[in-house]
Amino acid sequence: MMRSLYSGVSGLQNHQTRMDVIGNNISNVNTTGFKRGRVNFQDMISQMMQGPARPGERVGGVNPQQVGLGMQVATIDTLHTQGSLQTTGVKSDLAIQGEGFFMLRAGDENYYTRAGAFGLDAQGNLVNPASGMRVQGWQAQTVDGQTMVNTSARVEDLVIPVGSKDPAQATSQVFLASNLNKNTPLIPEDATDAQILDGTWTAEYDIYDSFGNTHTLRIDFTRNPDAENQWIATTTLGPEGDEVIPQQLSVGGVDSVDGATFIIEFSNDGTLQSVQNAEGGLMNDDDLGVQVTFEVPRSSIPLDPETGLPVDEVQLQTFDLNLGRAGAFVDSMTQYASESSTKVFNQNGFTMGYLEDYRIDQSGIITGIYSNGNNRSLGQVALASFTNPGGLEKTGETNFQVSINSGLPDIAPVGVAGKGTVIAGALEMSNVDLSEQFTDMIVTQRGFQANSKTIQTADQLLQEVLTLKR
Repeated sequence: MMRSLYSGVSGLQNHQTRMDVIGNNISNVNTTGFKRGRVNFQDMISQMMQGPARPGERVGGVNPQQVGLGMQVATIDTLHTQGSLQTTGVKSDLAIQGEGFFMLRAGDENYYTRAGAFGLDAQGNLVNPASGMRVQGWQAQTVDGQTMVNTSARVEDLVIPVGSKDPAQATSQVFLASNLNKNTPLIPEDATDAQILDGTWTAEYDIYDSFGNTHTLRIDFTRNPDAENQWIATTTLGPEGDEVIPQQLSVGGVDSVDGATFIIEFSNDGTLQSVQNAEGGLMNDDDLGVQVTFEVPRSSIPLDPETGLPVDEVQLQTFDLNLGRAGAFVDSMTQYASESSTKVFNQNGFTMGYLEDYRIDQSGIITGIYSNGNNRSLGQVALASFTNPGGLEKTGETNFQVSINSGLPDIAPVGVAGKGTVIAGALEMSNVDLSEQFTDMIVTQRGFQANSKTIQTADQLLQEVLTLKR
């Protein structure tokens, strides 16, 4: 009878523990990124009343006789199943679809969470605004003019410097891909203005100097009357100004004496064949183009604060005018019997701008949107995964810490080593299922009541024993 009393007590205590876990689950039903708990029971040790006996020649074997001494909690698991995603429309809100955790840092301590309700602080750090913990990732770096994110480096605080400057960049590459109509009429020597206009095709595009000033690049194409499949191209900078900006062309390292004219030759199939100038400069293989050098207008040259004079008497700037690849159709100059087109499909200069906005894509890459039209990578959010995520320790505020049974974090970008994708403008909700919790609550309540009845019945039996002496 005493055994049944203690068995009932263990049942009461452990069902109360299970009820505590259920109550915590229900209280966090609307907690962002919360992972529900689950209690598993196991029986306690059993008292041996009679041991087993093996079969003999005259009788068979005898099974052991054991009386159980109650039950105990086997595990309290944290179930890291996927929670549903709720759209918020807030660009700094992040959710993970699949495996992985966001990595946060407070001082020297690292924490891991699925709750991605992030925001910016006064210094532009991407943080959890509830705790101030900083989101970890890789900050973008600019190497040789190219912006890149090195995900093999150590993670660091992610900073989105809204309002910061993007310095002006001088144009160094211009890419042409126009088509010149094969049927364009030749311009006679005594041509009228109308004939000249009809026989000339013009392409215009804006380029930039090192101070961010805009200059118009105009290229006039006319058919060469002395050679088939050849066009004479003349470049002009700043045609809208009072004075045309002085310039010099170079083809294959040979400067043009006339300064701004070169010849484009096409093959019979309409693709580029060569580029040359009158001074013997020739390019007829791989990438074809000319090099343009011009004088930066004096209004763009900085002045010496002491003398008030320009720092440099003449400041030169050079860019490559790329015409395409020999024999190529795509993104190259062509000569077909169709309407001429003006297609300057790219140039790499821009004015100074300010970071006005940012976006985060499914790879966790943060892209800054600048007022000068540039979109530049600012960094990438890091994700961490664990061999045993159930072994992580809860530290409050929907955060986890590494334990001796969770394994070390595997920190990598989205999609590496089974990590999920990042969904911006959404949050992962709690994975608590209320219908399941209410069912478990009923079962737990019945178990608690049944164990209380065990104690009551054992007490009545003891009372009967005490009354035997009457």
